Amino acid sequence: MSGLVGVVDGPRAADTQDPLPLLRAGRGWTKFVAPAFSLALLAAVAWQFRRLDLPNLRALMPTGIGFWLAFAVYYFMSPATEWVIFRRLWNIPASGFIALVRKLVSNEILLGYVGELYFYTWARRNAHITAAPFGAIKDVTILSGLVGNFVTLAMVIIAAPLFGALHLGIPARSFVGSTIVVLGISLGILVLRNRLFTLPRKELWRIAGLHLARVMTTTIVAAVMWHLLLPDVALSWWLLLGTLRLLVSRLPLLPNKDVVFAGLASFLVGNDVPLATAMALMAALILATHLLLAAILAAGDLARRHGR
Repeated sequence: MSGLVGVVDGPRAADTQDPLPLLRAGRGWTKFVAPAFSLALLAAVAWQFRRLDLPNLRALMPTGIGFWLAFAVYYFMSPATEWVIFRRLWNIPASGFIALVRKLVSNEILLGYVGELYFYTWARRNAHITAAPFGAIKDVTILSGLVGNFVTLAMVIIAAPLFGALHLGIPARSFVGSTIVVLGISLGILVLRNRLFTLPRKELWRIAGLHLARVMTTTIVAAVMWHLLLPDVALSWWLLLGTLRLLVSRLPLLPNKDVVFAGLASFLVGNDVPLATAMALMAALILATHLLLAAILAAGDLARRHGR
């Protein structure tokens, strides 16, 4: 079902238009966005590379093939899910997966949601669509956050009794109460869904289902990686840390969320050195992957443009 953007009923059709008059003016301006993103990514890579302790990272590097298979699934699950979504919506080519990987690394090492701007410009130039893609990208992004919020809330409810048992000094009631804002935002989106969403309801449910599968898969795979690193750690810790990771992932406009999560996890586990080391290792591996892919994609894009 290609070209679903713009297939809406009644007065909501106006929502599929570009959000700003400048964006409605044409496609000429989009040719300058990709080089700007590439330069920004290279600058961010150079700046953040100093944060990596490469000798220590090499010393702690896992060697089991199972861990690296799980890591690949964990890292590429998000762009793969979005590729399936936009493949159905716009019949995007295989190169769309690379664009979505660039969207991921842009969000993580530059600023949250800046990757959506890049993908917006890519879609205008490469996707098989006749209407502006802003509406569909907006819907997919909102649904991703909405599904993530509900999964996070469910995990918080499940993990709340563990706080007292693990003697973390954090009252379960306070922890659950701090997530009320998550539920409030989600309920607000549901109340305003007729004004916010532009895609047909059936398509929205399908996209929500894909996002749910993505969130559940990455949460389970993350626990598998932690277990492969530290097989003797109790399941309760993985449940608690998985909940914390979901909470951090809900924070908007925050780059390097895995690094933030590792810092919070290290503070949470205190003197449990192996556990803190495993969290720091995971954060370093993810950051290194972000930087490596960002450098490759940005350099490749600039080289192609220079060759023209």
